[in-house]
Amino acid sequence: MATKLVLIGSGLAGGLLAAYLGRHGYEVDLYERRSDPRADNFVGGRSINLALSTRGIYALEQLGIADQVLGHAIPMRGRMIHPAGAGATLHFAPYDRDPSKYINSIGRAALNTVVIEAAQHYPNVRVHFNHRCTDVDLDTATAQLLTTGTDADGRPVMAGVPPAVIQARADALIGVDGAFSAVRQSMQRRLDRFDYSQSYLAHGYKELTIPPTPDGGWRMEKEALHIWPRKSFMMIALPNPDGSFTCTLFWQFEGPCSFASTKSDDDIRRFFDEQFPDAVPLMPKLLEEFHSNPTGSLVTIRCGPWSYKDKVALVGDAAHAVVPFYGQGMNAAFEDCVVLDECLAAFPNNRERAFAEYFSRRKENADALADLAVENFIEMRDKTASRAFRAKKKLDHILEGLLPGIYLPLYTMVTFTRIPYLEAARRAGRQDRIVYASLIGLLILIVAMLTLLIHSIGG
Repeated sequence: MATKLVLIGSGLAGGLLAAYLGRHGYEVDLYERRSDPRADNFVGGRSINLALSTRGIYALEQLGIADQVLGHAIPMRGRMIHPAGAGATLHFAPYDRDPSKYINSIGRAALNTVVIEAAQHYPNVRVHFNHRCTDVDLDTATAQLLTTGTDADGRPVMAGVPPAVIQARADALIGVDGAFSAVRQSMQRRLDRFDYSQSYLAHGYKELTIPPTPDGGWRMEKEALHIWPRKSFMMIALPNPDGSFTCTLFWQFEGPCSFASTKSDDDIRRFFDEQFPDAVPLMPKLLEEFHSNPTGSLVTIRCGPWSYKDKVALVGDAAHAVVPFYGQGMNAAFEDCVVLDECLAAFPNNRERAFAEYFSRRKENADALADLAVENFIEMRDKTASRAFRAKKKLDHILEGLLPGIYLPLYTMVTFTRIPYLEAARRAGRQDRIVYASLIGLLILIVAMLTLLIHSIGG
């Protein structure tokens, strides 16, 4: 009899993991609290566009769906920097010296649809929408679920009829239910010495839109991630296939210039006119969207262990939510699916050991990514407009060309390779120390030579 697994959460990683498990013959029931995203009911306003890169593409390739996904994506070959001040000159900074290396902008709804359909390709995978997990019995791998719009048979719940409560029991249960995971919360309540920490940025985010031109074209360079760096805050814009851009304002929640202090139409217009003068003419629904779209929060979550015996495991944001500034949250979650799949294959008769090996391989890399993501926020908002930053990026590309395979910039290792995140961070630190030491040594040598030359002329 095939092993039965229950997955909680059919977001991006949940759908992908279900497909991986279905491919290996597991009986999979996937439960999702929201309704089917393919039914034209996807809710916008809270979805930062995704940046699909090498790690995520590799995970999709293993299922043969990478090309289908990339058909919904727009390549972004670098950052287009919009400096402060009206009439300021734009600056394009390529992500890599190799123009064939780029990241891909893709909407969450399109990607979610592809991975869910990939999972449903396997007859042993069943997807149940409108089922919210309220509790988990860890020892029996049983989830308690509340229907949220349909009853246990999938029929709409009628007015005045309470939602149904069902029990989903399996050999093992995997939580892929996001940063505020119900599965993880059950582990926190019931497991002794379960480590958990969360930290919020002082910044929130709000989604805005630049619509396409009347003929369906793009109003800015389409193959770029646009950034308006403003020291303590920033706005970004990612292209969509329909000609629009999804913009995201990252701004302080509180303070004299913040979401809290900017409420009236006049205040909103004044802020955008001062800070993003080139974007305002491209955003006809700015005021409407600013008022109607929610302000999201940005959280980093670390926890451990990610499993309990051979009964429960965590994947993706449920285990390691990160802020979005390296564009790696989804890619890291997809990499989780690859690693968990490898571990289950390596220990087919010992699921507890497979879960432990998965945790061992992923935990330190998830923690490293969390640090890198926060650091990259500071880089994007504070440094991308500076000449010193651009000079360092050019030096990185020069050294990469002079020392192929030896010197790799941090961004390249994180985004365009599958080098583990922790190894990439450590290697970049070693490289920087060598480069800075060499530059200081060269400067000392030049000063010494000039001093000798002056003395020889004076003598």
